[in-house]
Amino acid sequence: MSKKILVTGGTGFIGRELCKQLLKAGHTLTVLSRQKPATVKATCGQVEPVTDLNLLKAHPGFDVIFNLAGEGIADKRWSSERKATLLDSRVALTLSLVKVARTWNLLPETLISGSAVGFYGDQRDHLVTEDTTPNPEFTHQLCSEWEDAARSLQSDGVRVCLSRTGLVVGKHGGFLERMLLPFKLGLGGKLGTGQQYMPWVHREDVVAGLIWMLENHLAQGPYNMVSPHPVSNAEFTRSLAKVLKRPALLPLPAPVLKLALGEMAGLLLTGQKAVPVRLQSEGFEFRYTDLQSALRDSVKK
Repeated sequence: MSKKILVTGGTGFIGRELCKQLLKAGHTLTVLSRQKPATVKATCGQVEPVTDLNLLKAHPGFDVIFNLAGEGIADKRWSSERKATLLDSRVALTLSLVKVARTWNLLPETLISGSAVGFYGDQRDHLVTEDTTPNPEFTHQLCSEWEDAARSLQSDGVRVCLSRTGLVVGKHGGFLERMLLPFKLGLGGKLGTGQQYMPWVHREDVVAGLIWMLENHLAQGPYNMVSPHPVSNAEFTRSLAKVLKRPALLPLPAPVLKLALGEMAGLLLTGQKAVPVRLQSEGFEFRYTDLQSALRDSVKK
């Protein structure tokens, strides 16, 4: 059944593929974006672009909201100002979205909101499920406040799902794109000890999982949106080098990363051995469970 859907973050790495699949399924999309309407349409397809959330006040309403907007967490060094921007782009936007939705003639049936496995903070080699107690640090604060903002619509009878997404691999974007050039030049290698876990997931599975949350009316609460098989950083870099047929002999020591990136180096030097317990127990099936297959697809032209 066709639904009216509002998407924030629709021009992002995940959002643009989600829009493509939702349009293919016959849904009607409105995309909130600061980009020019022509750019939004070129990126997302036949959608209605909206540049300001306030323009949606007193709207007739949408059946579903996908809330995926947020500044890139690894785009810049984490100064106090940068942290405030990261919080504002997720938490403040989500709170504003909730406030605007409450002015609609009809509230949405479902809100599917972004989050990340950074919710758990550094977990070393402990297995991480949706029930794992988080380690309090900035990424936990960021994700926790983001999730709480989205959850506030539950009191209005809206079904809320939270996608705690891992490191997303796929064609033409994401963190993998930044890694390709040094690895193609034979300059890649593990980060720090390489023992930290990287909870990867293919973009196709992320999009399929988000659509599963839309279609499965019993789904609610947090879901680890990660592959069933997390790997260490050392294993990830070995696999990428093998797929690219290049050596991976130049590790980046932890002190160098900390000097260059400051607190943000923790994103690269720590991790989560996260697994998708709830998604799998509730019937979602992953297409990409093997890292090398996912990487081969992601680097294809």
